[in-house]
Amino acid sequence: MQIIGHRGARGEAPENTLGGFAYLKQLGIRAVEFDVRQLPDDTLIVIHDDNLFRTSGKVGSVYQSQRHDLAHHDHRSQWKNWENHEPTPCLSQVLDLLQDFQHIEVEIKAVANQAQAERLTEALQQQLKGFERSATITSFDEKILQALQRSQSQFQRGLLIEDNIKTQAIEKAIKYGCTRIGWKDKLATPDMIELSKLAKFAVSVWTVNDVSRAKNLLDQGIDGLITDFPKTMQQQLGILE
Repeated sequence: MQIIGHRGARGEAPENTLGGFAYLKQLGIRAVEFDVRQLPDDTLIVIHDDNLFRTSGKVGSVYQSQRHDLAHHDHRSQWKNWENHEPTPCLSQVLDLLQDFQHIEVEIKAVANQAQAERLTEALQQQLKGFERSATITSFDEKILQALQRSQSQFQRGLLIEDNIKTQAIEKAIKYGCTRIGWKDKLATPDMIELSKLAKFAVSVWTVNDVSRAKNLLDQGIDGLITDFPKTMQQQLGILE
């Protein structure tokens, strides 16, 4: 089982920031999950929310920004003692830090229509060249998975599940040619994990911050434990990359 840092290491460092990804790398962990959105000027950025307020304290939609605005953001609003300024990173900057990572889950946030899905996934695959062995493109949004399938993407893809649709999740993952399922923690029952494995899917579970639960999932043979506290899990589970 791999320990996968959620949004870098969001319980231990500012989420989805270059500083957070560098922190994860310093731990010796080489598996990470993060979120991607596309700005109106086509720039791919790494951020979870569609607005800036929660992480930067700045009022405004992400989609009102352009590439030249990103340096003016600072995602330390919940990390008053974090030393360095943390602007919104471009995907290309993040990938430069992750060259030696073994597993990268790139979560694409929902888009409004199929045309946006196709525009985003085309740009994403261009930037991910060279990461074919390590990157898996994931999404809750079926439009994203449809776009990847139609383009005959060479990248592995994964369906994320947050609704209790049980075996329908496996059916959807098969439909879109996925290789991985990402189960929300409370939905990752032994039955669903076992059925996922029988269907030959790699299994990630998110977001797991309780050590006893992590040990239980380790015993069930999941592939990836997505956690906000990678250092804690690394120490308590004794997993070294």
